[in-house]
Amino acid sequence: MKFAFYFPMTLLHSFCTIYTVCVLSVLAKKQCTVTQGRADCSHQQLSEIPSDLPRNITVLDLSHNQLKQLPSANLSKYDQLVQLDVGFNILHQFDPALCENLPLLKILNLQHNEYNKISEKYFISCTNLIELHLNSNGISSISGNPFEKLENLCVLDMSRNKMTSTALGTKQQLPNLQALLLFSNKISELKREALEFLGNTSLQKLDLSSNSVKVIHPGCFRPLRNLHTLTIENTQLGPNLTQQLCSELVGTGIQVLLLSNVQLSKVHNTTFTGLAATNLTTLDISKNSLSQIDSNSFVFLKDVEVLNLEDNDISHVSSVTFSGLSKVKSLNLKNFFSHSKASKLDDLSFQWLKNLEFLNMDNNKISNLTENTFMGLTSLKVLSLSQCTVNLQTITNKTFSSLANSPLLSLNLTKTGIANLEKGAFSCLGHLQTLDLGLNRINQELNGQEFLGLQHIEMIYLSYNNHLTLSSNSFISVPSLKKLFLRKTGLSIMYPNPSPFKVLQNLTILDLSNNNIANIQDNVFEGLSNLRILNFQHNNLARLWKHFNPGGPVLFLKGLCSLEILSLVSNGFDEIPAAAFKGLSQLQKLELGENNVNILPPSLFDDQRSLLILDIQKNLITSVEKAVFQNVFSNLKYLSMDGNPFDCTCESIGWFSNWLNTTNTSVPGLPSQYICNTPLRYHGIAVDLFDTSPCKDVGPFKALFILTFTFITSFMFLVMLILFQGWRIQFYWNVSLNRMFGFKEIDPEENFEYDAYIIHAKKDMSWVERNLIPLENDERSKIRFCFEERDFEAGISELVAIVKSINRSRKVIFVVTQYFLHDPLCRRFKIHCAFQQAVEQNRDSIILIFLEDIPDYKLNHTIYLRRGMFKSRCILDWPTQKERVNAFHEKLKVALGSTNLIN
Repeated sequence: MKFAFYFPMTLLHSFCTIYTVCVLSVLAKKQCTVTQGRADCSHQQLSEIPSDLPRNITVLDLSHNQLKQLPSANLSKYDQLVQLDVGFNILHQFDPALCENLPLLKILNLQHNEYNKISEKYFISCTNLIELHLNSNGISSISGNPFEKLENLCVLDMSRNKMTSTALGTKQQLPNLQALLLFSNKISELKREALEFLGNTSLQKLDLSSNSVKVIHPGCFRPLRNLHTLTIENTQLGPNLTQQLCSELVGTGIQVLLLSNVQLSKVHNTTFTGLAATNLTTLDISKNSLSQIDSNSFVFLKDVEVLNLEDNDISHVSSVTFSGLSKVKSLNLKNFFSHSKASKLDDLSFQWLKNLEFLNMDNNKISNLTENTFMGLTSLKVLSLSQCTVNLQTITNKTFSSLANSPLLSLNLTKTGIANLEKGAFSCLGHLQTLDLGLNRINQELNGQEFLGLQHIEMIYLSYNNHLTLSSNSFISVPSLKKLFLRKTGLSIMYPNPSPFKVLQNLTILDLSNNNIANIQDNVFEGLSNLRILNFQHNNLARLWKHFNPGGPVLFLKGLCSLEILSLVSNGFDEIPAAAFKGLSQLQKLELGENNVNILPPSLFDDQRSLLILDIQKNLITSVEKAVFQNVFSNLKYLSMDGNPFDCTCESIGWFSNWLNTTNTSVPGLPSQYICNTPLRYHGIAVDLFDTSPCKDVGPFKALFILTFTFITSFMFLVMLILFQGWRIQFYWNVSLNRMFGFKEIDPEENFEYDAYIIHAKKDMSWVERNLIPLENDERSKIRFCFEERDFEAGISELVAIVKSINRSRKVIFVVTQYFLHDPLCRRFKIHCAFQQAVEQNRDSIILIFLEDIPDYKLNHTIYLRRGMFKSRCILDWPTQKERVNAFHEKLKVALGSTNLIN
């Protein structure tokens, strides 16, 4: 029974859960967005108008839903609406009372619905409309006069329907209409009576593109006296209908005629005859596969200023092809010539274009450019020859000599196959401001002669060439340069001193990216105080910022005090010196992404208080500490730090996690791309979800940690100092004390002739003479040694002399070596006498000087002495380093001056 009851209840619970999820998902989709009086309810799968929107909204977007009806009653509460968009629904009927309830409505969009027919009652109350969009509804014809009451309408869009005629009414109406869009319909004839309804209108723009116009009746455009722009593109007019169309425009105010892609294969000298009586200023006959233009074909276009001949197929331009175009200011000949073979451009072809300012000849195949090709272009300011196949492999001082009298400001030679620039290649272009030489095959050292004469140049684009070598004089002729682009040029700098950029005091933009540059000097950007943008990404600069780099890190960014944008992406950096960005106080955008940076110095961003954008993504950063980033994060608007292996501990990202949860800075990819890597228990967790509450407990121990760390570090430092420099400290201490108090300690009843008697092996006599005897010359210490070879009395035996000398000496010095230990006289008599005297007289008078490292056991085995029998200050080791000899002498003086009394 329990199982029988349990199973239905489980099934019911599952069904309820699924139903709840479905309902919630549907409700979630029906949420509109309201911002500043605009309600966006698009793409919500709505089947009815929402009733819970603010009443004062002025714009309502209900497009891309499933509305079948548009009841005015449901919209009446939104009587402040100015714009209503219900496009892309399934509406097929229009409530005439809609505009009565929305008296302020000016823009109504009904596109892409199912209004196959337009009733005369639909818009009878919409007198305030200025825009009406009925495109893409499948409307085939208009009966009656549905637009008669729309006296304020300015734009009417009837495009993409099934209209077969331009007639939208049977009597004159729409007095303020300015644009009528009828493109993409099924209009095959242009009849005069079809446009009579616009006889009293101010229509300026008519678009009949993408219609199958085959017949043009006389006087069809006569009602449109104010027509300014006529667009008939993507039709099959051909040469004859085009000529007829131009004739029918007589008497209109036509100024812009767009005839792109109308199959105008040939232009005869009568094609544009009808335009002679108009004020046409713009003509577009592009994309027509024109193969022939007769001489003097354009003589009737006396007022044309803009002529577009792009995408045609002309094989020959003669010296009279452009005759009559004296007022043309812009001529587009892009892809104008035939691509099947090199077209011929006769000399003086442009001589008629006295006012031409812009000439576009991109993507053409021309047989030859001569010294007279551009002759007569006395007003030309912009010339573009991009992707032209022409004889420009080597630019000489004659290549553009025909432009010597032109005020040319911009020259585009992108992708024209240039391989070499000769001396004075552009010397005749004294007004030039922009020179584009990108995407060519230039492979040479720039010595500065190539840019002679360009005294007004502001931008040179040399990116994407084969190989450029810069010398100190490369840009000496163009000090006015403001923008220089050298991206991906295989760049190398032959003579870095002075820098090739030093003369460019006005430079604001410099692009050196993608060049695999690995070695530069720290003065490479010297003098560029006006530089605002530096692109240095995708090079190999890692070594320059390493601490073990010979001479230290190369701070190549110094002096760029005006820099605002700096890109150092993908340079292999794994170290960044603390002073790398010092002085860059104006920096607003810094890109350091895709490097190998792990640790950042705390003072790295001290000067970057103006930084707005920081990109440091895809590095090896594990720790984002407050000491490093607090300053730079204060004004930041955009941060990209994803792709780093964050170490999610309190010390590493505790502060960063709190900052992420409180900042208004844009952080794309949060939290999906900001993931903890270590420790294991946080691996895969989002950084902003890191629990920082335990981090607060660490606070009280911070001071203790700092204190303990400081003590241990200081202690270790002291130990190491004593270990390696203790002798030096002791030396200066002894010198100081001895200068203040003297060397000798006063013993009672002392009366000795010598300070010390020296016992040594005969083979060590030279060491004694060289290192001990000279101490007698020190007047400050006044030491006197008893030296056997010098001070023994004559006429007495050696043994007696030894005994007397020991008794007359305050101290006895043993010079201990292997020779000393094996010397018979020393072992059997001298040592015995000295030791016996010390024992009998209870004196501490023996000093041991070890010239060699002799183990204590060997010392005991040979002469029956141990180091422990003597005070430490009386045991001296001869140093192997010369710099320690003075310290040894000081220690010896202290030992000689020490008391003989046994404590």
